[in-house]
Amino acid sequence: MKVVLLAGGLGTRMREETEFRPKPMVEIGGKPALWHIMKVFAHHGHTDFVICGGYRIDVIRDYFLNYGARNSDFSVTLGNRDSVIFHGSYDEFEWTVTVADTGPETPTGGRIHAIQKYVGADDFLCTYGDGIADVDISKLLSSHATSRKQATVTLAKPRSRFGVVKVGMEGTVSEFVEKPTTDDFVNIGYFVFSQGIFDYLSPSSVLEKEPLANIARNGQLGAFVHSGFWQPMDTLSEAQILGELWREGTAPWAVWQQ
Repeated sequence: MKVVLLAGGLGTRMREETEFRPKPMVEIGGKPALWHIMKVFAHHGHTDFVICGGYRIDVIRDYFLNYGARNSDFSVTLGNRDSVIFHGSYDEFEWTVTVADTGPETPTGGRIHAIQKYVGADDFLCTYGDGIADVDISKLLSSHATSRKQATVTLAKPRSRFGVVKVGMEGTVSEFVEKPTTDDFVNIGYFVFSQGIFDYLSPSSVLEKEPLANIARNGQLGAFVHSGFWQPMDTLSEAQILGELWREGTAPWAVWQQ
């Protein structure tokens, strides 16, 4: 099954890191966030990727075109690039990666619309290139198959960005709660789409607006609830949180190491 990764946005809220590279290429422990997401899918047996690039797509192209040289010792006869021999092997060498230029300012739905020719006639997985999670992809696919709906979205209850202070009747602070989990569900990506999704998309579609709203209105949007780890990477501090977890060896999303 194809895995579509949305990796073309401008990443304006992380300008310190994204001036010269797209946000999904910001590194966590020396590897791009995009690589970490792909490793989760690969752990569940899905290694055929379509990357919807746009802003600074050259960085994505260079990374995957030169993956072997970046990550392995190699021998080469200068002047004959076809003579390269990589010493050692990585699981990633078995991945198929299609990098598609979907434009620097194309909205999310428009990006998916643009890569229809690459996903074939089957259902496909799709997620954002800047949300790290340990979603059980196999259970997600089972949920989608059971529902027989045109789309399934993964939901989670996020932590508040702020600590909460509880105040008693007399104005006395009774408790501090450090970044509690909220009661509402949010969309964290990790979608499964049938081919019917393309009936809802156009080049100018914002996936999270009319397309998903219309699919839901038609009773064709299933929900898969994820209760495990999820961390968006919207800000530099969130990227640093992910980096610290990786350095400490406690990254919950590193399911391929467990």
